[in-house]
Amino acid sequence: MSKSIFSQPHFTDEAAAYAFVEKHLWADGRVCPHCGVVDRSGALKGKTNRVGLYKCYACRKPFTVKIGTIFEASHIAMRDWLCAIHLICSSKKGVSANQLHRTLGITLKSAWFMSHRIREAMKPSGKGVPMGGLGGFVEIDETYIGHKADRPMKTGVGHKNAVVALVERGGRVRSLYMPMLRKRDMHDVIRHYVSPETHIRTDESVLFPGIGKHFKSHKTVNHSRGEYVRGDASTNTVEGVFSIFKRGMVGTYQHCAEQHLQRYLAEFDFRYSNRERLGVGDEARAVRALKGASGKRLTYRTTSGAPF
Repeated sequence: MSKSIFSQPHFTDEAAAYAFVEKHLWADGRVCPHCGVVDRSGALKGKTNRVGLYKCYACRKPFTVKIGTIFEASHIAMRDWLCAIHLICSSKKGVSANQLHRTLGITLKSAWFMSHRIREAMKPSGKGVPMGGLGGFVEIDETYIGHKADRPMKTGVGHKNAVVALVERGGRVRSLYMPMLRKRDMHDVIRHYVSPETHIRTDESVLFPGIGKHFKSHKTVNHSRGEYVRGDASTNTVEGVFSIFKRGMVGTYQHCAEQHLQRYLAEFDFRYSNRERLGVGDEARAVRALKGASGKRLTYRTTSGAPF
């Protein structure tokens, strides 16, 4: 019988946990976050010194691998951080703060904030490599979820939060919360993220007419007439992405405030873009999330989301 993944040393021993994080965040050498000098520091040892503490010989200041990352100023054990990262990365529909609270034995408030920090690590940095490219297909669609806090419940979608997703067939996904979704907003998003050499596929929504002139080709399917596939025209891939996201939001998280929606989208995008079919297993996915922890400090006062 194989051992549990959580029996590995970095999940059970604090020193091993710090060593694991240092290995991945300091792959090119131990960097002092105060002065930027590489590999001119030493470990501070002693009964009163905490695990993972170093002193820079250049600026004489102490530091740990947590500074400048999502772990900074956190009093939660590093081994618990690594457990949480693995749980969130390996669960297709996410892990609730309540579940982390019970599993790790930390307060619910800490579990909630920890979850948001991990989602912050999963967020892509900047625009990234354009989607699609020569011969590539990108499916684009919009959906609506939850409701806006400043608008009363009513029929239609005017009170709901709009989300746009761009999905490469056999590749990545980029999902965006759109505070305002008009035709020009949709066109701006597509032209910002998708390569002009791409074949784009959409439905018959009024948000898409005219976008095809900027790309290799543009074909649509007419859902209102019961058409879902016509040759290579289909939006089944992007609708599958929305299905996973909505099942996770309804079944696992149950509620998401408007200001946090982009961070939840980043979480689901990260798992989809680093999935088994693309050769990324649970452990490798967790390591990729860990590598994204650097340079993404998040405090209680900065937990509001932002559009693209």
